Amino acid sequence: MIKYGHIGWRVAAAVTAFAGTAALAVTLTRAPISSQVALSSNVTCPTSGLQAWLGLGSTGASGTGAGAGIQAAGGTYYTLEFTNVSHRACSLYGYPEVSAYAVSQIGGMAIRDTSIRPQSVTLQPGATAHSVLRVADAAGSQPTACVQVIAQELRVTLPDQGGRASYLPVHIPVCAQGGQTSLSVQAIQARPGIPGYTMP
Repeated sequence: MIKYGHIGWRVAAAVTAFAGTAALAVTLTRAPISSQVALSSNVTCPTSGLQAWLGLGSTGASGTGAGAGIQAAGGTYYTLEFTNVSHRACSLYGYPEVSAYAVSQIGGMAIRDTSIRPQSVTLQPGATAHSVLRVADAAGSQPTACVQVIAQELRVTLPDQGGRASYLPVHIPVCAQGGQTSLSVQAIQARPGIPGYTMP
């Protein structure tokens, strides 16, 4: 009886060990799935998976309109919108590179407005983030020798995307003088820009 009891204990222990191993195997096989979900939001949004566009802006008494800009002290403000049109979550971090174009580039590239601290922005499919672009007033902060030219496009490059750029149609006056720029841009922020919001 003792002999068979000992064997029975071993069988029970083996069954328990097998069950524990099976549970561990299930846990281990499921772990990468949740890890993939977590990692997917850390993938940098590629240019091919985003749609860049000029957001709504208030023109004061004349109402609102796409790309109209928001008039404020020292310049006109626009929102550069970035919508995730892919089927996976991704993230953006930092400042887009922005420059004005007609036939060729006009003036210098936008300088960075550091009033907004860069933060990683996660975009689920269909979600939109934005960056605020400021165009300085011609009569205000621009040098007197600056020749104003109407920009027909904005060339927008996402952070860490190299030469892959989007071109947004515009009609805005910018400084054409070499070494000068009319543009400044903030870090990319979560959520779409707010139409009619008076930016400081």
